[in-house]
Amino acid sequence: MRQLVILGTASQVPTRTRNHNGYLLRWDGEGFLFDPGEGTQRQMIHAGVSANQITRICLTHVHGDHCFGLPGVLSRMALDGVAHPVHLHYPASGEDTVRSLVSVSSPGIDLRLHPHGAGGTVAEGLDVRPLKHRIETYGYRLAEPDGRTLLAERLAAAGVSGPDVGRLQREGTLAGVRLEDVSVPRPGQSFAFVMDTAPCAGAEELADGVDLLVAESTFSNDDAGLARQYRHLTAGQAGELAAGAGVRTLVLTHFSSRYGDDAGALALEATGRAGGATVVAAADLQRIEFPRRRRWPEDAAGQTASGQAANYGGYL
Repeated sequence: MRQLVILGTASQVPTRTRNHNGYLLRWDGEGFLFDPGEGTQRQMIHAGVSANQITRICLTHVHGDHCFGLPGVLSRMALDGVAHPVHLHYPASGEDTVRSLVSVSSPGIDLRLHPHGAGGTVAEGLDVRPLKHRIETYGYRLAEPDGRTLLAERLAAAGVSGPDVGRLQREGTLAGVRLEDVSVPRPGQSFAFVMDTAPCAGAEELADGVDLLVAESTFSNDDAGLARQYRHLTAGQAGELAAGAGVRTLVLTHFSSRYGDDAGALALEATGRAGGATVVAAADLQRIEFPRRRRWPEDAAGQTASGQAANYGGYL
């Protein structure tokens, strides 16, 4: 399952209907919890999210609305007896704050701290890039490697079946049959999380070509001066980021309380500049599914793989 669960969408000041930040990305067998603000533990209950689903916690920076929920989440994990290791990623300059938050949590989980002080890979498939905020801040990008999708008709024609299918996938060739002869390219899916930043190269690198981008939209276009002052994005700038990067779905969040509980106007501003991206104004407790995989290019025989896939129930 690949799904984004929205636990909170408010920026510095929560409202009656918007909790502080919190986002759980379900990615196959892992659960990535991003920026757990105050009240995240309670939001998890409302959203039907189990503490046992969390395998990694990723902090963009140590402003309170992005990390003050950490002790409660860790304590809940200890109470629920989470047995697997939990990896915590955060900017190195926030070490003292993070250790303070961890120290008031209930002990009992295998928590592994991973500070980072520069852009790069911090775990398999997980990269960070520096953003432009008032303190050290990093965004995250999760990417699946490209692969190949097997086609039943080609496998049958080549006489490959049963355990031999797995062998062919692992080894690339089997009895003169090449993997590329019986499959088509399968583009990997990708996700980016860009929070609390002015427009910058790091945000563009994170967003480049992703299927799903979560981006802050703290201010309206009319309040661009405030956005510059506090180093945040306007709704229009979030849309421009998505358009320039070729993003498929843009999820807006981190809304200022000055705009009330209806983010529709901000969504319209972002949509006006988002190019072909689908724009979603996130709401607390909402679940957002990943877009379907991108269609594959034409195969070597000149026949469109998407046409072949229609004969086998679509693409995986």
